[in-house]
Amino acid sequence: MSSDLKNQQEDQTSKEFEKWRISLSNLTGLGLTNEEKERIIMEKDWNKCEKWKKNLITNSPMITFLLDHLKKSGCEFNSTSIQCHPCPETKSGGFSIEHGILLCQNRFFNKKHLEDTLSHELIHAFDHCKFNLNWFNLRHHACSEIRAANLSGDCRWTREVKRGFYSFNKQHQACVKRRAILSVIANPSCESREMAEKAVNEVWESCFKDTRPFDEIY
Repeated sequence: MSSDLKNQQEDQTSKEFEKWRISLSNLTGLGLTNEEKERIIMEKDWNKCEKWKKNLITNSPMITFLLDHLKKSGCEFNSTSIQCHPCPETKSGGFSIEHGILLCQNRFFNKKHLEDTLSHELIHAFDHCKFNLNWFNLRHHACSEIRAANLSGDCRWTREVKRGFYSFNKQHQACVKRRAILSVIANPSCESREMAEKAVNEVWESCFKDTRPFDEIY
């Protein structure tokens, strides 16, 4: 065997071994730096989030219903307006007038959790499109948070149990109010928990009853 051919075979063997080593490292995490491990986790989270998102946009009755009503209201949302990104532990999603909907790829327990979160944010998008909300107005913000928590599935009993909250007496209402207050507290215009509670209480009755675009609570 010529030395050139031998060197070529050795190079090919070396490349195949390196490919196998990288694949094994990615699978097991062995031999990877912390930065490489973090990158792999982020890629897996993003791929899973995108897969679930695209499936729900096509197949979820809840999501397709909301997207259809947004389109009818003149605010069509496509897949690129709903993006997956890593987030801190304090949130699972968000709605931005400028950027659309954020899905926190590293915060979902399962596809149903993502569906509830996407539904919640799409209700915010519907409210903004339909009613031209001023998000710095605490009453406007509180009303949309009440509606989103009430209608999205975010306050179903099983979700509350996972959070450590459960009751057999008006559990749903308590969850909606609590989560609405927590969201309003984060508003830059809100100076205290008392302000958030006041805003939520002032609009509670009318906004809790408002199920648009649904005929009833989902």
